[in-house]
Amino acid sequence: MPSVSEIMEHLDYGPAPEDAGAVRDWLTGRSFGHFIGGAWTRPGDLFETRDPSTGDLLAQVTQGTGDDVAKAVKAARKAAKGWAALSGHERARYLYALARHIQKRERFLSVLETLDNGKPIRESRDIDVPLIARHFYHHAGWAELRDTAFPGQVPLGVVGAIIPWNFPLLMLAWKVAPALAAGNTVVLKPAEYTPLTALAFAELCAETGLPPGVVNIVTGDGATGAALVAADVDKIAFTGSTELGRQIAQTLAGTGRALTLELGGKSPFVVMPDADLDAAVEGVLESIWFNQGQVCCAGSRLLVAESVADRFEALLRARMDRLRVGPPLDKSTDIGAIVDPVQKDRILRLTAEAVAAGAELVGGAAGQGCFIAPGYLRGVTPANPGFQQEIFGPIAALTTFRTADEAVELANNTRYGLAASVWSESAAVATDLAARIRAGVVWINAANLFDAAAPFGGMRESGFGREGGFAGMQDYLTLPPGRPEKISTSAAPAVVPGTGHGGEGIDRTAKLYIGGAQKRPDGGQMYAVPGGLAPLAGRKDVRNAVEAAAKIAPKWAAMGGHARAQVLYFLTENMEQRRADLIARTSRAEADAAIARVFHYAAWADKFDGQNLQTRPGHLVNVIPEPFGVMGVVCPNAAPLAGFVSLVLPAIAMGNAVVAVAAQDDPMALFDLAQIMDTSDVPGGVVNILTGPREDLTATLAAHDEVAALWYHGAPEGLAAAERAACGNLKPVWPVPALRWTDPAAQGKVFLRSAVQMKTVWLPYGALPAGAGGGAY
Repeated sequence: MPSVSEIMEHLDYGPAPEDAGAVRDWLTGRSFGHFIGGAWTRPGDLFETRDPSTGDLLAQVTQGTGDDVAKAVKAARKAAKGWAALSGHERARYLYALARHIQKRERFLSVLETLDNGKPIRESRDIDVPLIARHFYHHAGWAELRDTAFPGQVPLGVVGAIIPWNFPLLMLAWKVAPALAAGNTVVLKPAEYTPLTALAFAELCAETGLPPGVVNIVTGDGATGAALVAADVDKIAFTGSTELGRQIAQTLAGTGRALTLELGGKSPFVVMPDADLDAAVEGVLESIWFNQGQVCCAGSRLLVAESVADRFEALLRARMDRLRVGPPLDKSTDIGAIVDPVQKDRILRLTAEAVAAGAELVGGAAGQGCFIAPGYLRGVTPANPGFQQEIFGPIAALTTFRTADEAVELANNTRYGLAASVWSESAAVATDLAARIRAGVVWINAANLFDAAAPFGGMRESGFGREGGFAGMQDYLTLPPGRPEKISTSAAPAVVPGTGHGGEGIDRTAKLYIGGAQKRPDGGQMYAVPGGLAPLAGRKDVRNAVEAAAKIAPKWAAMGGHARAQVLYFLTENMEQRRADLIARTSRAEADAAIARVFHYAAWADKFDGQNLQTRPGHLVNVIPEPFGVMGVVCPNAAPLAGFVSLVLPAIAMGNAVVAVAAQDDPMALFDLAQIMDTSDVPGGVVNILTGPREDLTATLAAHDEVAALWYHGAPEGLAAAERAACGNLKPVWPVPALRWTDPAAQGKVFLRSAVQMKTVWLPYGALPAGAGGGAY
């Protein structure tokens, strides 16, 4: 043992191991079955789970089969009716009890998580487990308030939850807590590498007296997860890779089951010239080197202003050299073990590919076993695989920029959109970048802050749906079935040559409405509809319409809610002036409903607000509803005018530009509406109207990468095709319910919520209270 004087010479930390005796006793000789219907099954075919830092065997766990999944779903279905029938207060008591039992087992769960996952005990103890308890406390509150906060909404039923290995118990809490609070039952499949804390949670469910079947846990590998996706559940909630998320979306296409995806990321970490560089370097530590970089939202792309890059790198290297890589149970360890040798090999392979493409690796040496030292790639170009691919390890990629515009361009140069971190001493600069970066979560002068009240989720190929808070609860609820209007379907329209004019007066040729102008269809063909001939749009017309919408979308969104409202009110005035024409094309009831609907969404344009949240002390957390940008809307075939307005108006009121596939069989009223929009200050390209073969047009629209979201009203087979096509860039597809489009029920917040994606922005706010600046509170 070194003397005090020797220690003072280098001030190194001594060993400070956490005692794992209680956990090892619990694991000794254990072979786990599944937890189904409130009881443990007998162990079946077993696989091993090991401590990644040593390779030591921890326990044996049962490989779940399709039959096991079916039994778990059956138990959840059996329990669903009774669980949903409980009062919110009764469900809240159970969630509160789970939160209390988690707190009582904090040390045990922290050690178990570290043994199974390899993350440092300080992270498990100080961040993960307190947040897990926080989620159950928070959602106990939502259970109590559900009927008040979400009037008229009901649980989905049985939720299938599939979680990853990087935050095993925290991801469980993110999915189980809101599902139970909303009144759903759950079948959970933990990751193959890290099932043990989920199995410990099953024991807590039994201890708290949770009704049998409300929570069921089936362990296994990817085949077990695939069986759960294929099972008779009402929703799949998945966190994992973008590639697997895309496969799940394709599998669920056309099934009518709900889906939320929290997927991969390659998040930008932007350091502006005026940033506090010392603080920013600590932010890198909390971002890419937190949990060995095995974090979907890790700030793995370091974008540093060229003027401060040398100073930043010097500070970064000095800080990196002081990080301790070692045993995860040692309280002095900064960087623990990679979860599995397979993952370590993947990190090293992707890093080698980046180096081969011209990057220079600083640090990042591979150690014995499942250890990799922290490092970063410098001299990285945007085309380098280290800049584009999610390495999912303790290796960042660093590049420089000169202007704020260039920083934003680099930040958005990715298929992902999960998170971002912006560092600047100027609030104006920081918030400007936060608004322009396409990400679901943005931290200003901070990194990797989480709270149960703050929605977390991505944009683009980082998935859709939110975890946490009001928005997260919304994804576990639905509206009860109403009085549906029968969905009418039609065969593809027959092409008619010529114009067919035979009436009195001057012939009128109906045209597509693209970019604020009436356009002939690219193919030059028409088809017969009541009242004349309609233009037959094709693939090229879809592309032109999307191009027009993409050009105007940023400007339309930037106008602000009040300015958009004024345009929509003016549109209402002019529709009222042309009311007789609209009635002649449709009916009095439909024309009046359409005019009233435009007025309704003009009223909402500046009133659908975000939220300021009660989260961690010392932070201002804003949830901002942002438009998707370009939306595709496939309108009802029945009630062509009222149906069109009911879907297009909420989308544009929220700041989107729309490419609408109009009613195929009787679209003539919409050509009158296009004329009215021309005289109502609606900017060209905000609304684009296509007519023709709706399913062919829908397929092209759904597959277009520039289209960020799609609403579809139609037959199940058409919805299935649209959802499959949308998997290309993982755009969310909302299956619009069949409604009576002239009824008041065909309007309201459900349409507005589906027209936006929530962006969570964290800002420092005031001085932190004493003792509140750590990883948990």
